[in-house]
Amino acid sequence: MDNKKFDLQDRLIDYSVKVIKLLSFIKNDVAGSHLTGQLVRSGTSPALNYGEAQSSESRKDFIHKMKICLKELRETYINIEIIKRATLHSSDEKINEILEETNQLISIFVKSIDTANKNSNK
Repeated sequence: MDNKKFDLQDRLIDYSVKVIKLLSFIKNDVAGSHLTGQLVRSGTSPALNYGEAQSSESRKDFIHKMKICLKELRETYINIEIIKRATLHSSDEKINEILEETNQLISIFVKSIDTANKNSNK
């Protein structure tokens, strides 16, 4: 296992890069173009919003920004599922890899938001 300190910001940046690279495996037709436009926005948003969360003005503001990250990750997951089920892609491996990473990040944000909420009630 990698001994590198877990850094969510770096992981989210890497995730954004994976989403951007995934775009080249999606068909360039009407549906593919529409979904890739959505995907590039929702798939890069978590990294950007997480950066904002790190500079939040209060715990409430932090939780709000973390919820935005979670919302964007869920949107990305559904978008990729649509691309997968409609077979608008040329790489099952890339699609499945990014779906798994998205699912892991969703779990991390759900837990982080839950922890932040519990800590704010103390």
